[in-house]
Amino acid sequence: MRIPIGPGAVHVERYGFGDRPVVLLHGFGTSGFLWRNVAPALPLGRVTAFAADLFGWGESDRSLEADYGVGAQADYLDRALTVLRVARADVVAVDLGCAVALSLAARRPARVRSMVLINPGDPSALRGDDFAALKRLAARHLLDASRGMLGAATLLGPILEKSVARAGAMPPALVGRYAAPFVGRDGMRHLMQVERAINDQALADVSWEKIAAPVLVVRGDSDSWVAPDVAAMLASRLPHAEHRRMAGAARLVPEDAPAALAELLREWIGPETQAG
Repeated sequence: MRIPIGPGAVHVERYGFGDRPVVLLHGFGTSGFLWRNVAPALPLGRVTAFAADLFGWGESDRSLEADYGVGAQADYLDRALTVLRVARADVVAVDLGCAVALSLAARRPARVRSMVLINPGDPSALRGDDFAALKRLAARHLLDASRGMLGAATLLGPILEKSVARAGAMPPALVGRYAAPFVGRDGMRHLMQVERAINDQALADVSWEKIAAPVLVVRGDSDSWVAPDVAAMLASRLPHAEHRRMAGAARLVPEDAPAALAELLREWIGPETQAG
């Protein structure tokens, strides 16, 4: 589906026909395609899952004038949920998508029934080591990447490959799939535009104690982008949060361990969370 949100439209894949909406958010360098092996394994008779491409990513529209920062993405998601007639949803997010989910929960708490935050970045330093790596790669390869057939795969490839626990989970064809929206000079310019839009201070005004939704913070034990204590630290700030570790998975848990993640989500979206 294509959902109008103001400066353009966001692309959303819908799975299931249940009464309980679940929103699936990707992070930096990926798209809603990240959830292709997780969403179909959810209890689709009970839930309807929406895997969204954040504005400017995947198959969603892009605009030279649009804001692609965390707060703007939360606003776009809020508008998309209005169009979809989703009053309240469980939000499941990976890395940078976690910041969008937290921003939405802080701005529109009634929208968020619960959250599952997978490998969130440091809320006070969202531009982590992956952003530094992208800047280094761009300084070295930007011109070649803008001219070559592989486009942004030259820049995103090393980051995506380091975001999984085993090499086979991120083959070249999958890197190409994630990098496809950023082919050519315009594509590379857009990639750097969305990169620059991420601000370390995007969550600086969040009142953590006011986020009332139940939260599950999950860390893949093999995530090498974010310090091991960040997930536990974030869980300690939130009033209704718990922290779990997932063995054998790095940042992109939906690529590394889709079956285990789907089982975790089926447990989380059980009747015991509805009262929250």
